[in-house]
Amino acid sequence: MAERPKVLAYYFPDWHADPRNAKWFGQDWDEWKLLEAAKPRFDGHRQPRIPLDGRFDEATPASAEHQIRIAKEYGVDGFLVDYYWYDDGPYLQGALDDGLLAARNSDDIKFALMWANHELVNIFPHDDPADDSPQRLKNGAIDRAAFEKLARHVIDTYFARPNYLTIDGRPWLTIYELGNLVVGLGGVEETADALRWFDEQTRQAGFEGLHLDAVVWGIGVLPVAITLDNPSELVRKLGFRSATSYVWVHHADLGRFEFPRADVGPLRAAAFAEYGRYAAELDVPFYPNVTVGWDASPRTAQDREFVRGRYPWTTTFDPSPEEFREGLLMAKSFLERHGQPHPIITVNAWNEWTEGSALLPDNHNGYGFLEMIRAVFGDR
Repeated sequence: MAERPKVLAYYFPDWHADPRNAKWFGQDWDEWKLLEAAKPRFDGHRQPRIPLDGRFDEATPASAEHQIRIAKEYGVDGFLVDYYWYDDGPYLQGALDDGLLAARNSDDIKFALMWANHELVNIFPHDDPADDSPQRLKNGAIDRAAFEKLARHVIDTYFARPNYLTIDGRPWLTIYELGNLVVGLGGVEETADALRWFDEQTRQAGFEGLHLDAVVWGIGVLPVAITLDNPSELVRKLGFRSATSYVWVHHADLGRFEFPRADVGPLRAAAFAEYGRYAAELDVPFYPNVTVGWDASPRTAQDREFVRGRYPWTTTFDPSPEEFREGLLMAKSFLERHGQPHPIITVNAWNEWTEGSALLPDNHNGYGFLEMIRAVFGDR
């Protein structure tokens, strides 16, 4: 019998008050504001998507304990927490530091960081579908000094946690945007040197080294995303030990899909076709992603007509739990065919409500998506 893969769900931590958000958007702002203001933009559009438990403050142990209980019960092995770090330090860290890691049952689930090192631009909300250069809030490309502060903080604060995800004794760290990483550190060779230094610092902390995981894609989603012509070559040169995907829309041109809504089947097929190419080209394991859905319309200005444009003015995909199950089965088959060591499936996402992709139960599908994970993979 094939080894049960680890199911790791991306966790998006913008559901609590944060000092930077307060400065940019107003006191106590969080993305609940966008979610609760969302409206149906076309016939049959399912907005707003309301979590079954309603609004909650994720930067509290009680809310984290509830989420961890649900994840454990339905077969989610861990969270890949979107982690933001800029030239002047962290952002949105309250969900992790004050919520997930302060929960009494924190050790019931694994966690690791997905460094979301993309440009942070003001799309909260985005008010012009033709605007591909929204206001930059923070530069995602950081220099060596800021990178070293990030690395030391991550090693000291997170890697030593007993529930931090390791592979062969190496703490796992996913990096979202390879292009931005190289830009910030000054070139490929400089980036390789910085990552070797990070690996050595991790060894000195008592580990076998660092397990670097790269997010790779063919199409950028965010307005200023950097798309690489040959990500496989860069993955090799920089010493990554695995690669994965963040979301299916990274692997298909949304302009080719019907607007404002399209069936998820062709999108899923396009993503898995690209996964097959990556598995053939990469020198390291590629772990497939399964995406719950896609609907970024809550991040658009709700008083404007919903028309096709730049992110977040994009086609929506609202699959049923049964359609989500098809993606899980394809991911399971992919791992079995390619024989990847330490099999892993990433899921977008645990709680990306403002992008229409959330495993957590809502007022329409209930626990349906979580039930599919348990049905396909069984209990942990």
